[in-house]
Amino acid sequence: MGRLLAISDLHVAYDENRKITEELRPESDDDWLLVAGDVGETFADIEWALTLLADRFAQVVWVPGNHELWTPASDPVQLRGEHRYQRLVELCRGLGVLTPEDPYALWQGERGPVAVAPLFLLYDYTFRPPGTRTTAEALAVAEAAGVVCTDEYLLHPDPYPSRQAWCRARLEYTEERLAALPDGVPTVLINHHPLIRQPTRVLRHPEFALWCGTEATDDWPVRFRAAAVVYGHLHIPRRITRDGVPHHEVSLGYPREWRPRGGTPGRPVVIRA
Repeated sequence: MGRLLAISDLHVAYDENRKITEELRPESDDDWLLVAGDVGETFADIEWALTLLADRFAQVVWVPGNHELWTPASDPVQLRGEHRYQRLVELCRGLGVLTPEDPYALWQGERGPVAVAPLFLLYDYTFRPPGTRTTAEALAVAEAAGVVCTDEYLLHPDPYPSRQAWCRARLEYTEERLAALPDGVPTVLINHHPLIRQPTRVLRHPEFALWCGTEATDDWPVRFRAAAVVYGHLHIPRRITRDGVPHHEVSLGYPREWRPRGGTPGRPVVIRA
């Protein structure tokens, strides 16, 4: 029987990360791989990595990270916002990779089935610094601290008027789909950003939490019967448990981050076996 494995933040534009990605292989022909975003920034890099992984694993499940949604000048594909996301979904479907737009697959393991739910939710600036009450105040504090996410320049919300509006639309769409799952079926929730704020408390620059999720999902792990939550984005791989639900941060991250950790970088995390 295969395992449910997870990894994120491969950032294959870095040569060392690309080599690690080339060496990713399942231990069983039945292993699934959950890819929690930030494979790369350009369509060519994303297609290369997902093609490789889809050829090796029984099933790959992908959610977009903020980097996939950027529109860098170096990418010949200059689509923005929702149109860029939908083109990525088309790319995945051509490879047999499951996305947040596909029916949730049922994965069978030794402990019974789980509904594998890839999510795309974005963020809405509600993970605010202490003492701030509005988005404007929070962003001003972050700017004064020298912390401004590159999303502000490269992640366009088109056709939505703002990233917050796009986030609201994604929350409504996803909440309805999760609520329609059969009662009693546990889930594995996969999102690029954490679903709760707790993981952001260890950030070196706490103001960066603004670009790390939304308070609207705080009760989702319990409400939607999560057996596990998988996320990335923070580049701080670890596991925490809240309300009995394990939350796995599964990122590889940049070479300057993973080199000092020791061990074998890029080993997928076992979520279920």
